[in-house]
Amino acid sequence: MSSSWRQLLLLAAVAATGGCIKLTTENEIKPIEVKPIHITVDVNVKIDRALDDFFGDLDAADLQSHQE
Repeated sequence: MSSSWRQLLLLAAVAATGGCIKLTTENEIKPIEVKPIHITVDVNVKIDRALDDFFGDLDAADLQSHQE
């Protein structure tokens, strides 16, 4: 009978300490932070083409005047 008292005492100890265990979960929804995006567009290509067209016309006129 001593064995059954030990088992009963162990079961009572487990039941008593089982109430001390506490599990908590936290579900927190954090707001999404949206930051502005800065985009720099390089327009040198367009300006370079325009200058090529302008000076190309002058070069072509200069070549024609030298050929004559």
